[in-house]
Amino acid sequence: MVRQIIWTERAQKERKEIFTFWNAHNKSSFYSRKLNELIKESLKLICIHPFIGKPTTKENVRVKILKDYLIIYQITATEIIVLSIWDNRQSIEKSAIK
Repeated sequence: MVRQIIWTERAQKERKEIFTFWNAHNKSSFYSRKLNELIKESLKLICIHPFIGKPTTKENVRVKILKDYLIIYQITATEIIVLSIWDNRQSIEKSAIK
């Protein structure tokens, strides 16, 4: 069964911040567009195989590694809820899996 992807406000904000940073850093949106496609592809894979990510200490919450980022998501019967798009280079104390 393919589940629907739901983005939390936090995850949407983090994704936007990541893209804004790379757009300013590179003075181009090329990398951000490429990264966005990788995120979409990873989420499609997660929808088909929801248990592909590494389990966390929180029930039904898993982590999928994507380059320097973690896609932190929760599995329900009908949805994949994206809790966070986390840059691995940040402090874990700020993360959604703390």
